[in-house]
Amino acid sequence: MSRTVTTVFFDVGNTLLFPDRKRILAPLHQRQVSPTLAQWHAIERKTKKEFDAMVEGGNPDHGFWYLFYTHLLEELGIGDDGLRDALVEATRISDNWGDIRPGTRAALERIGGRFQIGVISNADGKIAALLERDGIADCFRNITDSGLVGKEKPHPAIFAAALEAMRVRPEESLYVGDVYSVDYQGATRAGMQAMLFDVSGAYRDTDLPRVESLEGLEKEISGWR
Repeated sequence: MSRTVTTVFFDVGNTLLFPDRKRILAPLHQRQVSPTLAQWHAIERKTKKEFDAMVEGGNPDHGFWYLFYTHLLEELGIGDDGLRDALVEATRISDNWGDIRPGTRAALERIGGRFQIGVISNADGKIAALLERDGIADCFRNITDSGLVGKEKPHPAIFAAALEAMRVRPEESLYVGDVYSVDYQGATRAGMQAMLFDVSGAYRDTDLPRVESLEGLEKEISGWR
């Protein structure tokens, strides 16, 4: 990976903001079922590997969250397709991604002091409002939302739109996101550099460039320019 980077782009979901599990999992809580964070991360690791393989093999039969909740409900011993579909729908609402980790803004300000920073997110056209609500929208020079662009990652058009908006060459850009087949491969195929934001540890057994926190990212890119 080249160390010549002027611009860092971030994914939002599972990178800057995380699911509000209390809100999203409310239908499970009503059944007196509360999956632990460890269970959540274990299912996330399993789903990412399966989803990546499906994307690599062609268009996946189902979306990531469909697979995720299928596995989670199996783990919990619940067979209810309606519940699965309700959980998927709730997770796709950007407003339900409100868990921001302590120190996020401070880390973005430090990174933004050395690089231009922007956002490229698969969302519902409302990601800028969500980032504003969580107090970090003004950290970014540009926010590219698939709901407005009309193309989702890994399609090259969404990366091209962000690069054009920031007036930066792809080879001088780093993209940081959490899913290999969508974020890492989407960015690298668009000519960008990429790094996985791997909180759940789905890619620990690979040699892919990865970090598990914004602080880890800062350390990784501390000598870059």
